[in-house]
Amino acid sequence: MSLLAGKRGLVMGVANDRSIAWGIAKACAEAGAELAFTYQGESFGKRLEPLATSVGSDIMLDVDVTDDASLDAAFEALRARWDTLDFVIHAVAYADKSELSGRILDTSRENFKTSMDISAYSLIEVTRRAHPMMVENGGTVLTLSYLGAERVTPNYNVMGVAKAALEGAVRYLANDLGPEGIRVNAISPGPMKTLAMSAIGGARSTYRHTEANAPLRSNATLEAVGGTAVYLCSNAGACTTGEVIHVDGGFHVLGMPQFDNL
Repeated sequence: MSLLAGKRGLVMGVANDRSIAWGIAKACAEAGAELAFTYQGESFGKRLEPLATSVGSDIMLDVDVTDDASLDAAFEALRARWDTLDFVIHAVAYADKSELSGRILDTSRENFKTSMDISAYSLIEVTRRAHPMMVENGGTVLTLSYLGAERVTPNYNVMGVAKAALEGAVRYLANDLGPEGIRVNAISPGPMKTLAMSAIGGARSTYRHTEANAPLRSNATLEAVGGTAVYLCSNAGACTTGEVIHVDGGFHVLGMPQFDNL
């Protein structure tokens, strides 16, 4: 089924072939979408190039989401290639690795501001620039969250606070843009073996615990997250907005571990 045939999407945040953003990009391409990509810096650009080529994309834009001029230049370059945009995948987040362990009490002011800027506020900046390209036909903005936005999870710390702000932004943007047919949603996968997860203290233990206790006894896969993204970006998701959809084997419904693991 070519659910995204004829649609064009911008994917932000592919670090390598194990990135959640790449799982989404691959699924969208297989569903018929034409894709453009962003990256930050030469090293990430080199990693991205063969992946972008593999899905038939020749649009790669170097962008720093903390720099307005950089964002403006990227979207200007995109508009030079495409007159409209059907969806944006925002998979951008950052926090100082040294503060993703221990206590949030020890979070520095500088890291708090940086984490909020890159992980939450950037969604607003990106959506503001994508908006004019979606007004004519509507569209979808999709970002990535995690259960640590809703509940305390070990060592997630300032990133949990930033993701909570991100989920709030999803709801407010959904309300702002709904009258124009633009949907805004988030996917909240469980722990996955990505470059981002490796920065969090105790990540392997979190991964094993989730797998052992989730109702499906499984962590999320790139294919499952990608399939959810395809649904949300397609016409099948036409009446879904302001949502945070969990793709975590059902772990988010638990109040305690499974009996055998208590």
